[in-house]
Amino acid sequence: MNGIETVARHELIRLFIARGVLRFGEFTLKSGRRSPYFFNLGALYTGAAMQMLGEAYAATIRDHGLEFDVVFGPAYKGIPIAVATSEALARAGRDAPWAFNRKEAKAHGEGGQFVGAPVAGRVLLVDDVLTAGTAVREATDLIAAAGAKVAGVVIALDRQERADGARDTAVAALRGTLGVPVHSILTLEDVIVFLDAGGLGSADDPALRERIRAYQATYCVTSG
Repeated sequence: MNGIETVARHELIRLFIARGVLRFGEFTLKSGRRSPYFFNLGALYTGAAMQMLGEAYAATIRDHGLEFDVVFGPAYKGIPIAVATSEALARAGRDAPWAFNRKEAKAHGEGGQFVGAPVAGRVLLVDDVLTAGTAVREATDLIAAAGAKVAGVVIALDRQERADGARDTAVAALRGTLGVPVHSILTLEDVIVFLDAGGLGSADDPALRERIRAYQATYCVTSG
């Protein structure tokens, strides 16, 4: 398995469920699909939780040996992720600078499209979840316009859903388009393994697990 160890992944999933980041039920996605689960990293907003999240990003970066000069978080959800990741890397001995973009370029004060470190050299992009990859592609366009190069992408969750009209996942499609590593801390399969192992305890719901498996079989690419 990729990235952090199984035990650490399960601890992270447990945190996500407890904080309402990962919810189960019936949700309509932007794509119009009805999903039995929903992932919203914006629900994570305490210092301790963000510290744990930053450690997970930093561990994934180290495990994959990603080389970069600056950590970049696309506005808006990517902003706290970039800061938390940079702080976690600093605690491990790497004082990595961070930056993020404004939704609209600022014409007064310091001005410009970006906040934080100069967006130059090799840029590591961090974000929450990738379904179609639209937000990440928009961010890579901004980075390229600044004269920098994307060195890689790390996301919290890979839903493992097929890209539009494709046989492979959106993550794999983005990897091919950008020509750089694209890694996730967690995948839908990790969530399923957690549920199958009784991760919900007394709240275990076999019907929920069946719905998620059915969704996976219909819309996702599996490794097995």
